[in-house]
Amino acid sequence: MANNGVIRFTGGCYLAQTATTVGKKEHQGPLNAWFDASESDEYFGQSTFEQAESEMVRRNLRLLLEKANVKEEEIGAVLGGDLVNQCTGTSFGISGYQIPFLGLYGACSTIAEALLIGASLVSGGFLPSAVALASSHFCTAERQYRFPPEYGSQRTPTAQYTVTGTGAFLLTAEDTGIRVADGVLGVVTDGGITDANNMGAAMAPAAADTILRYFDHSGRSLADFDAVVTGDLGQEGLELTDELLQKCGLDIAPKHLDCGVLIYDAKKQDMHSGGSGCGCLASVLGGYFFQRMRRGELGRILAIGTGALLSANSAFQKLSIPSVAHAVCLESTTGKGA
Repeated sequence: MANNGVIRFTGGCYLAQTATTVGKKEHQGPLNAWFDASESDEYFGQSTFEQAESEMVRRNLRLLLEKANVKEEEIGAVLGGDLVNQCTGTSFGISGYQIPFLGLYGACSTIAEALLIGASLVSGGFLPSAVALASSHFCTAERQYRFPPEYGSQRTPTAQYTVTGTGAFLLTAEDTGIRVADGVLGVVTDGGITDANNMGAAMAPAAADTILRYFDHSGRSLADFDAVVTGDLGQEGLELTDELLQKCGLDIAPKHLDCGVLIYDAKKQDMHSGGSGCGCLASVLGGYFFQRMRRGELGRILAIGTGALLSANSAFQKLSIPSVAHAVCLESTTGKGA
């Protein structure tokens, strides 16, 4: 049932397993130990960056199936996408797998969108299981939305570095100890930001709107959560979101963690405002936060994927950047937070 965008998965949907693969810079960051695999070659053994992203997706899906000890034919569907035009990073990546595919695009909110739709299908009894996944690659995103990496353009202090990474989540109806409890669908929000090098400011209003609607209509309060996790607001967007929410009477700052801030060492790696991209929330949620929940260190978290819905054409036409944010509540069914 939905109430102002809130969805409750009353039929039951659980996270059975995750798999994460990242690139060289992400491997050099502070969360390296939490990822399953990394690749120092930005081409992933391929001839183009786009093929590299597809290869990363292909490897990571295979890794998920191996970790979960399941076969392709046991998966009801794969739901996911990326930042490349027509979501070719994902579609080429899963080509060859005999699994039904639903391609999704929510910019950097894609993994949250995939988890919400996948959980709806599994909880509703339409599929026995599903895989939600998302990916991004620094080089494919840069040359599609900004400049070719070879150009060597200067980055502004508010700019973020697109994460080279991917995360895949296996959803099942069997209680695995971590439940996809509920979530909220985002609405398109436009704060009038036109600077394509300030994604954090563009996405902050959408994040704040979704978080407010969740706590207004879910029946939960901030005290029920160990962490509120945003996907890739970066330092700029994190601070703006906290400020917007404080003006509305909600102070999430003590519990607010942003994957774009966590994934890099901003000073040592010179990442300006932090990380972004579909692979940011997907890899950090699938690695760092999933494993901490399994260890019993976190009982309940609210994960919010934020996406800036611009295109190269809209940026060149100097249009503002509309954004969307989707939220997913993950909770333990066995220990803390149960």
